[in-house]
Amino acid sequence: MGELRESLQDITECGLPTALEAMGERWSFMILRAAFNGIRHFEDFLTEISIARNILANRLSRLSESGILHRTPCPDDRRKVEYRLTEKGLDLLPTMIALRQWGEKWGTGVPSNPVLVDELDHQPILPVTIRSHDDRVLGHMDLCWMNSADIKPISNAVFAEHDDRVRKLSAI
Repeated sequence: MGELRESLQDITECGLPTALEAMGERWSFMILRAAFNGIRHFEDFLTEISIARNILANRLSRLSESGILHRTPCPDDRRKVEYRLTEKGLDLLPTMIALRQWGEKWGTGVPSNPVLVDELDHQPILPVTIRSHDDRVLGHMDLCWMNSADIKPISNAVFAEHDDRVRKLSAI
C-alpha cells in the first residue's frame, strides 16, 4: 500500500476509533439493522431482536447521544418514543451492507434471505467495494496513503450524488 504509512500511533487522526466507540458491539448493530428495516419503537425493537430491556435502553440511549438515532416522543402518545435514523445513521448503510456481505462470505457461507435488491429493477445489489473517484473498483494493492495537502481536489459532484442518495433513503 505505497511508501507512506498511516500513523498507527495517533488515533485522534483516525475515524475508526470514533466509529467503533459509537457502534462497536453486536447489539448496536442489531438495533441499527432493525432501524433500517423500519422498526421505530422500544417495544418493537424488544420483540424483533430479542434483546434484554436494560441493554436495549442503554444502546438506544448511546445511539441517540451519538447522533445516529433521533429520539422523538410520539404525538399521539407522549409516553411512547419513536427512534428514527438520522443522516449520520443513514450514512452507516454501506457499512452495514459490507459487514453483512462479509459475514455471508466468511461466516455463514451462504447469502442471507431475503436478498437486498435495487427497488428500480428488483435485481440483487453488487458487493460493496472500494471505488476510485472515477468509479473504478480498487483492491488493496491499488491503494496508498498520501498527505492531505498533496491531494488535488475533485469535483463536489461526487459528494453531491452521495448526498442525494442519502436524502432518498431518509424518506424510509
